[in-house]
Order: sequence, then C-alpha cells, then structure tokens
Amino acid sequence: MPPASLPSTTVPLRIWVAVFGSMLGAFMAVLDIQITNASLNDILGSLGATLDEGGWVATSYLVAEIIVIPLSGWLAGVFSMKRLIMSCAALFVCFSMCCGFAWNLESLIVFRALQGCTGGMLIPLAFQMVLRHLPPEKRPMGFALFGMTATFAPAIGPTFGGWLTNNFGWPSIFYMNVVPGILMLAATAWGAPREPTQLQLLRKGDWSGILTMGIGLGCLTVFLEEGNKNDWFGSEFITQLAIISVLSLTAFVFIQFNKDKPLLNLRLLGRRNFGLAILINVTMGMSLYGSAFLLPLYLAQVQGYNAMQIGQVIMWMGMPQPFIMPLMPLLMKRMDTRLMCSIGVVLFGSGVIAKAWMSHDSAIDQLKFAQLGMALGMPMLMTPLMGIGTGTIEPANAANASVLWNMLRNLGGSVGIALLGTLVTVREHFHSAMIGESVTVYSTPALEQLNTMTQGFVANGYDAVTAQQQALGAMANMVRREAYVMAYDDAFFIIGFLLFLTGSLVWLTKPVKPAGGPSAAH
Repeated sequence: MPPASLPSTTVPLRIWVAVFGSMLGAFMAVLDIQITNASLNDILGSLGATLDEGGWVATSYLVAEIIVIPLSGWLAGVFSMKRLIMSCAALFVCFSMCCGFAWNLESLIVFRALQGCTGGMLIPLAFQMVLRHLPPEKRPMGFALFGMTATFAPAIGPTFGGWLTNNFGWPSIFYMNVVPGILMLAATAWGAPREPTQLQLLRKGDWSGILTMGIGLGCLTVFLEEGNKNDWFGSEFITQLAIISVLSLTAFVFIQFNKDKPLLNLRLLGRRNFGLAILINVTMGMSLYGSAFLLPLYLAQVQGYNAMQIGQVIMWMGMPQPFIMPLMPLLMKRMDTRLMCSIGVVLFGSGVIAKAWMSHDSAIDQLKFAQLGMALGMPMLMTPLMGIGTGTIEPANAANASVLWNMLRNLGGSVGIALLGTLVTVREHFHSAMIGESVTVYSTPALEQLNTMTQGFVANGYDAVTAQQQALGAMANMVRREAYVMAYDDAFFIIGFLLFLTGSLVWLTKPVKPAGGPSAAH
C-alpha cells in the first residue's frame, strides 16, 4: 500500500475519529474471544450440547481469526483500508446477530467461525491505522489505545458476559455488538481517508502462500486448543494435525522467502528492533493469555467460585487500564522507552510471580494485589514496546508489521495456554505422588489428622466405619487440592520467569525517540 503517514504533527479530527472507530472494532473482536467463557454452560444447556462439544464455540472463532489476520494487509491493499474495515464491521455485526439466533450447536459454531473471520481482520487493521495515518509524534497515543483493546477487553470479557447472561440471557452477549458496530461504521465512513481499490492485485496474489498459511495456521490452532484434552500425540487426529501444520508452515516460510511479492515480508523479523520486540511480544502474549487461562481454573477448582466471582477477581487487572493507558504517551516523551519496558516487565512479571506462592486460602483479597501489579505493568510494557518495534518500520511495510505483530502475539497466547494446561496436569500428578509418599499409615501427623476428621464425622451422626471412609475420602481430596495448588504455582512461576528472561532483551534494541526515528545516540 502507498505510504500514508502525515508529515506534520497536526492530525485532522477526521483521522482521530477513524482511529477511535478502528480501535472500537478491535476492542469488540478481542472482547468476543473471552465473552462466551462465563456463559458457556448456559449456551450448552440451551442448545443441548456437552462440554467437550462446547469447546468448539471458542476454538472455531480462534481458528478463523488466526487464519485471516495475515490476509488483512493484502486485502487492505486490494479493496482499500476504509472499505475493508467497513465491510468487516458490518459483517461482524451481522454474524454476531446470527450467533444469538443460533438454533443448535452446529449453527453456532459456523456463525462463530464467520464472526472470527471478520473480527480477526479488525484487530490488525486498527494497528495498521495507527502506523499509516498518524505521524510518529502521535503514534504513542495510538499505541496506548490499541494496548487497551488487547488488555482491557480480555479482563472485562468474562465478567461482562456473565452479567449479560444472568440478566438478559446468553444471546445478549452477541446482540450487544450492534451499537458499537454502528458507531464504528459511522466513524470509519466519516473519518477514514478514501483510497483507490487495486483489484488487479487479486490476480497477482500469493495464492500458494495463502493456501499453505491457511492450512498450517488452522491445523496448528486446533492442535493447540484441542491437544491437551485429547492426550496430545496419543490421539491420531491430533498427530495428523501436527504433521499437516509443520509441513504446511514450512512450505509457507519457503514460499515467502522465494517469491517476488510474498503475502508477508518475513524479512522484517531480521531487523534488530522489530525482531527482538516481537520475541518479547510473543512471551507477553503467553503471560497475558496464560494468566487469564490459569487464574479462572484455579478459582473454580480450588475456591469453588462461580463465573461472576471469577470475573470480579479478573476485573482488578482491567479496571485501572482506562486511567493508566492515557498516561503512557506522556511518559514516552520523558523516559527512555527501554526503561519504561523494563519497569513494565518488573511490575507485570511480579504480579504473575506473586501467584506462584498461592495457597488453598488465596482468594480475591490476596489475588487483587497481584492483579493490580499486572494492571500497572502491562501498559508500561505494551505501549513502549510497540514504539520500539515499529519505530523504524517504513509506512510501506506498516501492513506487514501489523500482521506479524498481532499474529505472533495471538500464537504466543495459544502456545502458552496449551503448554500451561499440560504442565498443570503433569505437575499435579507429580505433587500428588510426592504428597502421597508422606501421607501413609506410618505418618504420625497423617494419622492424627485422620483420627480428628473421623471423630468429626462421628459427631455428625455417622457410624465408626462410615466416618472413617468419609475421613479417608476427605483426606484424599485435601491431597489432590494441595497438589493442584502447587501445580498452578509452578505454572505461574514459569511464565513469570520467561517474561523476565525475554524482557531483558529490550536493552539489546536501539533507542528510539518518541518521534519514531532512531535516536541520535546511534
């Protein structure tokens, strides 16, 4: 696409309106990833489906989204960014309404996939809008707005979805996209610059790259989402997905490096700042989405929290974002962006690591401080990191940079969730075995605890034999509960450690001025 960055620091009102409109679209798309989580039981009960089948409600959306993200830059060049954003926004609202009208699980899965196809486009297009239509001096504000869509939406998604379901029924979580969708259409129609279509690019498209990329990313996403529940390579289906994804993605990379006009310019990853920022971005995705995946599991499994209570804990990471994000552009003008990133890594990573010392008593009163630490750190990490990574990217490469940034962050989140789910299972078995070696008939503390629990059941009216059986069952549950708590602690520690490890790489990047160019120091 032709360069479109403004040479002046003055940005017309129309451009700002278009930027806000595109951010609203990205916010809706990210919100809809998480919004069905708290309502899944109601959805499945209404449609007469099982929990295993219901996993495809989220998986179909994610698969479609990850496939279309790489296509957004090319399609924006073919149809123009304005037309593509408006078309995707209109279709996103339409398919959202269809989800609310779904008559069975199969129809809902199809509509969710179509919703993901259109929503997936809106995320990188919002980032591309910042890179192409805001001058470097104004991009920190655009990055702050985009960062809010990536952090605030996942934090409020489960809570908002649970509240809507409890008060208006589960179809309302899809109908609520209508109003913001109309606002987005109006903002884009009025504010986005007109650009010519280039339909001739359809004939010159990298169709072999599109085919291998679509098959590879689709199979990889399903492999990551469904692998843990299907015993990974113990399942023939999962094994076949792994083989197809490896072969297809290998072919895709080969095509991209050997084609005159590839779908994606993968050579951008070889640039010092962009490549290192992408690596940190991937780990940040693993930490952000991994933590959002682990914490609700812990609260439901160990604390017995319902969806609304879980949402109240997660909200502590989302509530401060609208107040913190607007401060980031001001800080970026006064601080080295690398220092800001390091402070963000310390705050965000400390919030993650703090959960590695949870006990079975850790609940909202203890966890909200860890969530607040993550809330303070995420803007200070994400916003300047985008400036570092894209500060030396030319406007002509904005589409490729946007696609790679969003695609790899989402892939990092999917990989993190898959690995963490397996890790919790493996470590729970390990800790159960270790605790079990101590809880034996030869352990005096264990016998004393068993006798105390038996007497408690006898006092409640059970006979001696039944009371002892009840006490043994209760002790086994205690062992498993503690094993799960330690497994979650291990998982939080690992993602926190990885974040600290890769976050230190920010000091290997070249310093970038808030204006977007390399610092004079280099």
